[in-house]
Amino acid sequence: MTFNLILGGAIGLCIGSFLNVVIYRLPLKKSIVSPPSRCRNCDYLLHWYDNIPVVSWLWLGGRCRKCGTSVSIQYPIVELITGALFVLVIWLTPVGPLLASRLILVCILIALFGIDLEHQILPNSITLPGIAIGLLFSLIAPPGWKDALVGALLGGGILYGIAWAYYLWRREEGMGMGDVKMLAMIGAFLGWKAVIVTLVLSSFAGAIIGLGMMAVQKGDMKYALPFGTFLAIGTVIAMFVGDPLVAWYAGFL
Repeated sequence: MTFNLILGGAIGLCIGSFLNVVIYRLPLKKSIVSPPSRCRNCDYLLHWYDNIPVVSWLWLGGRCRKCGTSVSIQYPIVELITGALFVLVIWLTPVGPLLASRLILVCILIALFGIDLEHQILPNSITLPGIAIGLLFSLIAPPGWKDALVGALLGGGILYGIAWAYYLWRREEGMGMGDVKMLAMIGAFLGWKAVIVTLVLSSFAGAIIGLGMMAVQKGDMKYALPFGTFLAIGTVIAMFVGDPLVAWYAGFL
């Protein structure tokens, strides 16, 4: 088991390096496979020894080897988070289709988190294939195709209804359709119970952060919160402790 965790963490670090490319290039409509990674300032072509996850960033002091331009700390952070989540998923999930499903979902969530945090968008090129992948995995892994289908419909339907009601009330968009598709994708992977847990957790976190931002902005409610980032965090929590949370709450009823 220890070997599997170490191997999984190492693979996660490498995949995290690729997710950095996705987070940077996809919103700019650039290819995520070509050209090879380069310095954004001097166009220096990174060699393999410049791309060792975390290690290269630390060795070079967070700077380009050629021009010395600062390289964002986002890169090692994304790599470390991906590696840590891979270890956690492998530790808590039996080997099989469910393990593969959860590792893929983790990668998708990290990419969406980073893109939404920086650009306030959730690309269709990630969320729509994500819905299909989640439903396909549900044919051979939990939560099963029925729960996954209900989860996708419920996840998309709830946020679509909220977005439409807000538009009717305020005559302006209060939530992007990217959030709707993202929650539908989450439902496809994890089922309808996880959708409810994710929505509650992400809404609570968003409300707390929103109140803080309102206090800083002195009551300005126009600050755009990237709700996809909260959905990603809520999903990770729901993935691991969603069922115990539902059972705990049901105990009060």
